Order: sequence, then structure tokens, then C-alpha cells
Amino acid sequence: MGLRERVRGWFGGSGPEPLDPGRTDLVVVVRGFDEVQACSAALAGSPDWVAGAPALLRHHLVLPHGNGAQAAATAAQDGYAPDGRPSAEGADLVLVRVQVLDALHCSQERSRMAGLAQRLGGHVLGWDALQPGAGPAPDGR
Repeated sequence: MGLRERVRGWFGGSGPEPLDPGRTDLVVVVRGFDEVQACSAALAGSPDWVAGAPALLRHHLVLPHGNGAQAAATAAQDGYAPDGRPSAEGADLVLVRVQVLDALHCSQERSRMAGLAQRLGGHVLGWDALQPGAGPAPDGR
């Protein structure tokens, strides 16, 4: 835990700063595109993922034509939005949500997306998570 988080905790702050999904310095820090690999294994195997810090969790879905809007509307009920970035994986729809990522919640969201895609006749290619890269801070410092 950094000094900023400790000081904020002393003065009533509530956890890490929110992560702006539109930041340009976000990089993929962990990927889960092997359906037999557990989220815990993917997270543990990533040297770049920062536990306890907010991440932009992305789910890459393949859906029959016309079902993307319904999937996006359903996922919006849980705070997801379509991602404006193109999918390098060939997905029809990429749904994103900012959250602090851990193995349990990653697994729950992975299952939620698999169920959503299946109900609409599609499937999930996988998931990944983005966090700020090692470049300059968004405020230029």
C-alpha cells in the first residue's frame, strides 16, 4: 500500500482512486483466454498485475448477429459497458467494467459472461484486465 492510500485511509478515504476507463496509459496486465485455466492461476502468473488496485476487466464475446445490443443492455445492469477499443481477439462485443480484481470476483464475472453469451447463442473467447502502465502518470508527472 502506497503512502497516498495510507493517508487517505487515515482521513476517511474509501479505497484506491477510481480508474478512468478512457485513460490512454492502460495496458493488458493479465489474460485468461484458456478456458481450462483458473482465474487464480492467470492472476498468479502475471508479473504485471497489481493486486488491490482497480483494473479495467474486459470480456471478449462472440455472438450471433444482432445479439450484441441485448448482451450490452443485460450486462449494463451489472455496470458493464461496451468497450470502444477494437478486440485483437476477433470478438463481436467487448464488455468492460472497472473493479478491483481478485480471483474470486474474476471467476464470478467469467461465469456471468459465459451464461450471458450462452443464453444469446454465443460464447466467450476470454477475458483480460488492464491497469496503468509504467509510463508517465496521467497528470504528466
